[in-house]
Amino acid sequence: MRVYVKNGRYYDIAAYGENAAGLRRFLAVTAPSAGGKYLSEKFGEFVEVAWVEVRLSDIWLTEKGRVAADLTISVAGVAVKYNIYLREDAIELQFRSTDRSRVELAALLLRRAGVSAEVKKVSNRDVWYIYASTGKLTAGREELRRELAKVFRKAIARNWIDASKAEGWLEELKRGRVLKEGWPMYHVGLTRSGALLVRFGSTNPDSIEQEAQRLEEVGLEKDRHFSMKKPEKDGEKGYVYIRREGLAHAAWLSEYGEGEQQKLAAEFVSYILQRAWELVKRFTKKPKKS
Repeated sequence: MRVYVKNGRYYDIAAYGENAAGLRRFLAVTAPSAGGKYLSEKFGEFVEVAWVEVRLSDIWLTEKGRVAADLTISVAGVAVKYNIYLREDAIELQFRSTDRSRVELAALLLRRAGVSAEVKKVSNRDVWYIYASTGKLTAGREELRRELAKVFRKAIARNWIDASKAEGWLEELKRGRVLKEGWPMYHVGLTRSGALLVRFGSTNPDSIEQEAQRLEEVGLEKDRHFSMKKPEKDGEKGYVYIRREGLAHAAWLSEYGEGEQQKLAAEFVSYILQRAWELVKRFTKKPKKS
């Protein structure tokens, strides 16, 4: 493979050999400037990359009686195997390694499968990991949700979990959770006093900065409508926190703003309302069948 740099910003990559096509697809997926697309020489236009494969390879009970499974996600022949665990109230996906680059790759492939993922470091150890639970996994692509549903069905068939408790998860995996395109996963919850909490967290300082810029484009002012804190050291988590005044101002802009700003504010308010409704459904118990 040969890489040519033009003007310090643009790269031409020439690859030869039997794996050149696979390399090209993988570079298309990992290139941030391409946004997950590649330039087709044949058609001369950008074409969506959709070569994401997800497959379930095994399922078992741990020594503590916990349902576990192996799940593999691959793109252009590059694959990572993740650990899946089922609990009565959650689905969990984990991957950890002492090789940070391997964990970064695992996070990248997981994002290609539609799941928001951040690399974190275990305190005082050279071990990195990613973790995703129910909310993020049910927002993933259909291929991923389909394989996760298989874990439940196999566990039910072997009497490892209660079918009635798994019914809700199976329905949620089938339906999926549609996030607003382009918006990251915001946490929407309640404080101990009952106030609404809207927050985005990340270990990546660039992600925090980008989200702060997005909020300013919406029309919110830093330190008045929202606050932010970048991670100061490796593995530390930063955040963007939307204040009550910020939510009220965004709602006002969604109705009375102008042009692109009004559109962005409306998208933001719609997204936060969607996340709040998911919170309500999560904590609202279904009536028992008579």
